[in-house]
Amino acid sequence: MPELSSLLAFALICLGMVLTPGPNMIYLISRSICQGRTAGLISLGGVALGFVCYMLCAALGITALVMAVPYAYDALRLGGALYLLYLAWQALRPGGRSPFQVRDLPVDSPRKLFSMGLLTSLLNPKIAVMYLSLLPQFIEPTGHGSVLLQSLALGATQIVISVSVNALIAVMAGSIAVFLAGRPVWQVLQRWLMGTVLAGLAVRMLAESRR
Repeated sequence: MPELSSLLAFALICLGMVLTPGPNMIYLISRSICQGRTAGLISLGGVALGFVCYMLCAALGITALVMAVPYAYDALRLGGALYLLYLAWQALRPGGRSPFQVRDLPVDSPRKLFSMGLLTSLLNPKIAVMYLSLLPQFIEPTGHGSVLLQSLALGATQIVISVSVNALIAVMAGSIAVFLAGRPVWQVLQRWLMGTVLAGLAVRMLAESRR
C-alpha cells in the first residue's frame, strides 16, 4: 500500500481535478437537469465504470500501450471533441437548446443512460492522461508491496472521490430545474454561456497535442 502521506496528497489532487469542469461533469449536469436526479445518478454509474476500466488498464500497463500509439490516443481525443461540438451546436443553432436548459425529453431507459455515461467517460482522454502522468508519481517500486496493488489502491481513491463529488453535483443540478423553469432570461443566458463553454472545451481538446 502507498504511504498515508502519499495517499492523502494524491486524494487532494484528485479532488482538485474533479472540481474542474469537463465532459463528464457537463454530461451529468445535463442529464440531471433534463431528466432528474435519478437519471443523473444512473449516468454517473456509467461514468464510474469508465473510471474502473481506465484504472484496470493503467494498473495492467495496457493504457501505456494505447498512449504510445498516436492513432489510438487521437481517436479518443477526436471522439470526445466531436461529441462536445455536437452538444455546442445543439445549444447555439437557431432555435436550439442547451442540454442544461429545462425541457421535456423522452424518458431514456436506464440502460441507455448508463451506456451514454460510460461512453462519455471512455471518450475523455484526460482520464487516461491522468493515470499515466499522475498515478506513477505516487507508486514506490520497492518497500511498499506490489506495484499492482499500489496502482489499484490509488485508482480506487480517485474513483471514490470522483464518484462522491459528481453524485453531489448531480443531486444539486436536479434542483436547478426549478430555479430556471420560470426565468426565460436566465434560460437564454444559460444556453449561450454553456454553448460557448462546450465549444471552447472541444476546441481545447482538438488543439491539445499528445503527451
